[in-house]
Amino acid sequence: MRISSRSTKIPRPVIALGAVSLMNDTSSEMVFPLLPLFLRSLGAPPVLIGLIEGVAETTASLLKLFSGWLADRLGKHRLLAFWGYALAVFTRPLLAFVSAPAQVLGLRFVDRFGKGLRTAPRDALIAVATAPENRGLAFGFHRAMDNLGAAIGPALASLILLFAPENYRLVFLIAAVPALLSLGVFWWGVRDAPALPRSEARHPLAGARGLLKGRFGWYLGCVLVFTLSNSSDAFLLMRAQDVGVPVALAPLLWMGLNLLRSAFGVYGGWLADRHGKLRTLRWGWLCYALVYAGFGFANAIWQIVGLFALYAVFYALTEGAERALVAEFAPAERSGQAYGLFHFTVGVAALPASVLFGTLWQLYGAPVAFTIGAGLAFLAAVGVSVISNTDRGFK
Repeated sequence: MRISSRSTKIPRPVIALGAVSLMNDTSSEMVFPLLPLFLRSLGAPPVLIGLIEGVAETTASLLKLFSGWLADRLGKHRLLAFWGYALAVFTRPLLAFVSAPAQVLGLRFVDRFGKGLRTAPRDALIAVATAPENRGLAFGFHRAMDNLGAAIGPALASLILLFAPENYRLVFLIAAVPALLSLGVFWWGVRDAPALPRSEARHPLAGARGLLKGRFGWYLGCVLVFTLSNSSDAFLLMRAQDVGVPVALAPLLWMGLNLLRSAFGVYGGWLADRHGKLRTLRWGWLCYALVYAGFGFANAIWQIVGLFALYAVFYALTEGAERALVAEFAPAERSGQAYGLFHFTVGVAALPASVLFGTLWQLYGAPVAFTIGAGLAFLAAVGVSVISNTDRGFK
C-alpha cells in the first residue's frame, strides 16, 4: 500500500522539530546508558543511582503539567520549548567535570527540568502547525525521528568508548555537540510556527474539571490504565536474558528496536489519519497485550527477537495516535494544558507500573507479571472502544 503524496504534507515547523528531537535524543542516549556506570565509578551505591533517576523522572512528569498551562497562559509555546532544549545543552558537557554523585543529581534534575518544560508546549506546536487530518502522520514522524536518535546515540557512544575505553567524560563532552546543533535548528526552523491563542486559566489546574469532562477525561483514564501495564522496557531485556539471549547481544536488541520504531513510525501515524486514530490506538494496545503475553511464555531466542520486532509495531501504531487524539479532544486555547495533563498522567503512572510489575515478577514469576500486564492493556483497548462506539455520549 502506498501513501498518497497529498496526505503526507508535513509542515516545516514539524520537520524542524523532528530534526531537533533526533539530534537532542542522539545526545541524550549517548549519556543516559552510561550514567549508572559513571555513577558507580564515582562510588555511588545502587540505592543512590535509583534515587537520582527517580528524582529526575518525577521532576519531568510534574513539570509537564505546569509548563503546558504556562505556555497557554503566556502564549509562548515556542519560547518555553526552546529553553527546555537549551537546558539539555547546558547540562551535558558539565557532566564531564563532576566529581561527586550529588553533582550528577543536580545536573540530572536540571536536564529533566528542561524535558518537563519543553514537552507539552512542543506537542502543542506540532498540533497547531498541522492540519487535523494529518496530525497522526505529524506526530508519527516526530516520534520516528526521536527513536532514530535513540538508536544513533548508543552507537556513537559505543564507538567512542571503543577507541577510548571507560572515558565517560569524553562521551559527555561530545554529546553536547548534537544538543547544541539542535538549538540552531529549532531557532531557525520553528520560527514560523503558527501562534496559539492565549488561555485565561490562572493556575495549572484551572478549568481542568471542565477539560476532563467527556471524551478527553475518559481517554486519559484509558491512558492511565494502559500506562499501569506499561512497565520499564528493562524488564524485556531481563526476560530476554532469562530465555538465553547473551548479554553482549542485548544492546543490539535495543538498537534494533529503536531502528524499527523509527522505520515504522511515520507509516503508523499515516494509518491513524487514514483509518481513525482511536481505531489505530486500539490496534496498538492489543498488539502490546499480545507481545506481553508472548514474553511471559517465550522459551527460545528466535521468539524473543520476533517479539521485539512486534513491540516496535506497537510503538508505531500508538505514538502518533496518542498525541494526535489530545488535540482532537481539547480546544486550541487549552492545548498546552491538555498535553500537560496527558504527559502528567503517563509520568505519574509509570513509576507504580514498574514497581507493580517487579513485585509480581519477584513473588509469582515472569509469566504472571507479563500476563497481568497484557490483561491491563487489553482492558485499556476495550476502554477506547467505548469512546469510538459512543462518541455522542461523550461530547
